Formats: sequence, C-alpha cells, structure tokens
Amino acid sequence: MKKHRLVIQAAALVLVLSLFLGVGRVQADTYPTFSITAVEKDVSVTILTKDFPANKNFKVLMGEIGTRAEGGIEVATFNSGEGGAFTATFNIPAALKGHAQIAIRAQGTDNPYFAYNWFWNDPSGTWPEPVEPDEETPDCGCGNIPTFSIASVVKGEDVTIHTYNFPKNVEFTVLMGKMWTRGIKGIEVAKLNSGEGGSFEATFDIPAELAADERVSIRLEGIGGYFAYNWFWNNTGSEPPVPPADEYSGYPYFFIESVVKDSKVTIKAYNLPADYEFKVLMGKMWTRGIGGIEVATLNSGEGGTLTATYNIPSDLVGLQRISIRLQGNYYYAYNWFWNNTAN
Repeated sequence: MKKHRLVIQAAALVLVLSLFLGVGRVQADTYPTFSITAVEKDVSVTILTKDFPANKNFKVLMGEIGTRAEGGIEVATFNSGEGGAFTATFNIPAALKGHAQIAIRAQGTDNPYFAYNWFWNDPSGTWPEPVEPDEETPDCGCGNIPTFSIASVVKGEDVTIHTYNFPKNVEFTVLMGKMWTRGIKGIEVAKLNSGEGGSFEATFDIPAELAADERVSIRLEGIGGYFAYNWFWNNTGSEPPVPPADEYSGYPYFFIESVVKDSKVTIKAYNLPADYEFKVLMGKMWTRGIGGIEVATLNSGEGGTLTATYNIPSDLVGLQRISIRLQGNYYYAYNWFWNNTAN
C-alpha cells in the first residue's frame, strides 16, 4: 500500500465512479441526469430527467451493459424544450432484445451535455460475451470501477481516504464543498496523480471554510472524464470498511415491489453478500438516502435474493417521492419510489 500526504489549504479526497449513473462534465451550474421509471421487457424504457438544459437537441443511444452506451445504437432524438424535469419513452432496439441489462445514453448533438444510466430488461436474459484482452494494449489498471472509502477523520483538521481499483497515472483535482453539493464547484484542495493506481491512502486537510460543518462533500475530477464524489461525517474517528468473504463478487441492488401510500414499501433485493448487516435508510428524493432516517436493520442471511417490507417514517409522510438506501460498512445500494399505493 502506498500513502501520500497532501497539504494544500484544504480538504478531503474521495473517489467513487458511480456504478449506476453518469453525468457529463460541462461548464454549467448543474449536470443533466436521468433515472429509469419504467421498463417493458424487450419493448421500451421510460426515463425521468433532472436539470436538463433548455432547448437543446439530444440523440438517444442504447448499448451493451458496461459501455455507457458510447457508440451505441441510435434509437431516437429529442429536444429538451423548457429543460429541467420531463419524462420520455424509447423503444428497445431489436439487437438488444433478450439482454439482461442495457445501457442508455442521452448525447447532445448541438451541445456538450450528456448523461447515461442502465436498466434491467430481462433478469433471465443474456449477457455480453467476454472480450479477450488485446496484448498490444497496455493494462490501464482500471478494469474495475474505481471506488474509495473514508479511512479516518480528525474533526476540523483532515480526512484520510482509501481507494480501490484506481486507474493508472491520471491527474485529479480534489474539490470539497457543502453537504449535498457532491463537491461540484467546490473548494480546490489538491492535485493528485494516481501513480500506479489500484489501492492507496491519501490524507487532506479540511479547509477553514468547512472545518465546522457537520458533514462535508468531497469530489475528485480527473483528466479524461473521470470524476467521483462522496461525503464524510466531520467527527474524529475511524471505521475502515470490512468487505464480505472473498467468494462474494459483484454489487447488491434492489427494486421496488410495492408501495402502500404513506405506510410501507416492499423491496426485492438481489446479489446480497451472505450474513451482512445493512442499515435501511429513507430520505427525500435525490438524496439517495444518504444521511436519511434509519427505519430498520437488515441481515442478509444466506445472501442472494430476499424480499422485505419497511414502514415509511412519519417525517416523510406526504412526500411525492422517497429515496431508500441499504447501507453496509462496505457495500450499499439505493433506489427510490413514488409514494402512491401500487404494485
């Protein structure tokens, strides 16, 4: 393990390249994103946008999972009109029917904006064929998604992070900001070269402007389009993540099975590690449940698939949409639901 000490008038590093959602880095106050609201197997997918720029043209691409739909099949074009939030439905192309998961992308044609996501089409469907590595192509060390965890914090002074699956030799700018900002346009606190990549630790001073904040967002933006963000409690302590047993692989995720308005929600979780403890958190929409209200704890038992029902806390009763999160010491998963009675 390598350890760097960077002291640059400010704060924390965190790198998490989101598994589920990507957004374009452009010079703007907000980033366009979209979530998946409905899927009709092998027929169509419906998305809900957020923070789209007004009156811009986009093409919609779909492709193999893991590709972010870059160079994918063009299935539609649209104009964002007044921008902001709106829904749109797109047909799944014949070449991707029967696939288990599909990547989808909105790519600006007269602007630099883009956003991408993915969705389950058919859980029992097919997966992409493995691709043999090209011996002439050097190993970038980034075959897996780069992530990080918070290793320790000294309140108001510094934070130490631990990275996983870092890409090699990438220059990053470290930013820090208020909670919920994702570090976007935050205080620049450091420059970092990832060197040999993989796993290493880095410690950063917390800037004076944020030293008294209860929670702090941290972000890393790299050359070549890499970016990631996280947050930490500004309290002295250390809770290194403990991964599940070596035989576990992949990531846990869950879907919404049913909702009873203002009362309860039932989820169905997949690919859970065995005998793993999660906190079940709920919060306002767009928070991803981070720092939400703890409504229950969950032990995954034998792992794999399970169904569970949780009460909606009184503080969230009446909200139109609610975020829900399973938060473990190492793994997590999140989703959201319409607070209306439905299956």
